[in-house]
Amino acid sequence: MRYKTTRRRVLQAAGIGGATAIAGCTIGTGETDNVDTSPIQLQDDADLADPKPVDVDRIAADPRDISAPIDRSSPETVSVELETNELVAEVEPGVTFPYMTFNKQVPGPLVRARVGDTIDLTIRNDESNSMTHNVDFHAARGPGGGAEATNVAPGEEAHLQFKLTYPGAFIYHCAVPNVDYHISSGMFGLILVEPEEGLPEVDHEFYLGQHELYTNGQTGQKGHHEFDFTRMANEDPTYVLMNGEKYAITPDNYDEMRVETGETARIFFGVGGPNLFSSFHPIGSVWDEVWEQGALASEPDRYVQTTPVLPGSASVSTMSFPVPGGFKLVDHALSRVARKGAMAVVTADGEENPEVFNPGE
Repeated sequence: MRYKTTRRRVLQAAGIGGATAIAGCTIGTGETDNVDTSPIQLQDDADLADPKPVDVDRIAADPRDISAPIDRSSPETVSVELETNELVAEVEPGVTFPYMTFNKQVPGPLVRARVGDTIDLTIRNDESNSMTHNVDFHAARGPGGGAEATNVAPGEEAHLQFKLTYPGAFIYHCAVPNVDYHISSGMFGLILVEPEEGLPEVDHEFYLGQHELYTNGQTGQKGHHEFDFTRMANEDPTYVLMNGEKYAITPDNYDEMRVETGETARIFFGVGGPNLFSSFHPIGSVWDEVWEQGALASEPDRYVQTTPVLPGSASVSTMSFPVPGGFKLVDHALSRVARKGAMAVVTADGEENPEVFNPGE
């Protein structure tokens, strides 16, 4: 279900109040109450051009767009097609930015396979692009993770095969010169390599990716933002985003992570970076299990409040929902939540359970 029109109308009408509400900072989370989320006004705000026409209405990957768990017992060849696209899209209403993407979304599609499979990759660089791109798979043993073999200029395509020899959740990303620029602009995703025995059964699976945008404007400043290399070198992002847009996967935007009480969910979470690690935390819950660094060959940690996810790495975690409500998934560097957009929300619907949580009258 998409809420782009509702989101645009609500936020443009509500102004600062809308941003505060969507951040969940006045709803008694116990974590971010009484935080002023007003846009920071600086005297040296850059003069920005007007917002540009967008090439796509939505840059945020649908967190539910994941292929089914693998139920086969023998390896196969898995065909993967990636197209690189340079696109103008909205970071938030009234703010446009020139993204770089795999398959017109941020993060790029989740590639799912199992140990022993062979990935048969085709990568195409759309002829309308202006730059060379490629892809480095952290799941591939070989020079550059395949980057050296997949350089494609606009209008070109390349092919690569590699065998998956170890399980886990691994980042892939563009790795041309100025690699940090390309990743920051959106060119990263996850490849999930299931162990031979598969993954434990859950009711839902969701896919999120965090990265930073470095622009020549201020957070929330209307207009067209261009990339700012100086801010990137100083590691001073304008936005810190989950799935490419400010507060993308939330009830007032794309309300797509919905569960029922009593159900379980698995979260695949990748951090493209290029510079900041995420202190990944579920407000109002804990991670029931966490495979840190996406290390599925290891035993999971249990009941973890916050797990660090490094740039260029991932986590696989599970949650349960004994009570209803909105469970905010955040980077616990909370200024990134309140001011720069780093939050997604899982909504659990169902009956209250006062034995577990009783909010009173």
